[in-house]
Amino acid sequence: MTVNLENEVGPKYQRLKTHIIARIKDGDWSPAYQLPSEHELVNSLQVSRMTVNRALRELANEGYLTRVPGVGTFVAEIHSRSHFLEINNIADEVRERTHDYSANVILNRRDKLNSENARRIQLPPGSYAFHSIIVHEENHIPIQVEDRYVNPQVVPGYGDVDFTRTTPTEYLLEVAPLQEVEHTVQARMPSARVRKLLKLKENEPCLILLRRTWSMGKIASVATLYHPGNRYELSDHFKA
Repeated sequence: MTVNLENEVGPKYQRLKTHIIARIKDGDWSPAYQLPSEHELVNSLQVSRMTVNRALRELANEGYLTRVPGVGTFVAEIHSRSHFLEINNIADEVRERTHDYSANVILNRRDKLNSENARRIQLPPGSYAFHSIIVHEENHIPIQVEDRYVNPQVVPGYGDVDFTRTTPTEYLLEVAPLQEVEHTVQARMPSARVRKLLKLKENEPCLILLRRTWSMGKIASVATLYHPGNRYELSDHFKA
């Protein structure tokens, strides 16, 4: 690992943490990647053993790394879980695991509906709806691509929302009281675009949740939620 810690501001252990997080976020170090040993890091970075140990220990406590005694330090696997029957805010789910949540807003605009999306949202083909694509991240690792169309007749202010400060689910639950929900789960190979956003390998499948929600007697939104098949699960428990 080539890192120049001398040209940056702040304690050296914090600078090292920042560089490791950047490598994980950029996809250079994927889950289960083994980091160089502490001895190798001390020699290559010309820093003290205490600096390296503190940086790795804090990153492990924060959920970025996994340390296995006698074996080494690895990029942590993110195994995220959502409830199938409930409508939950993904940001809250991540924070409940004491991990960092972040969002990358790819787009949020008005788009013309094609025939398939118009059918799903029950609007005439060629009409317009709000269209957002957001990558939700846990510890800077993408865990969900949310591709959502929102009915402007039900939620006219959707296009003005800053989804780096809130999530579509949180906003919609607030402004469009939920009346009905439809869920469909699929497993299939993602498109090249989704694969790139989730940082998946070419042969990795996706777990896909198709969701429609109703409010005020109309379909409020239709969402396609893509999850990495190897690090995400949907589960629920209920009594008859």
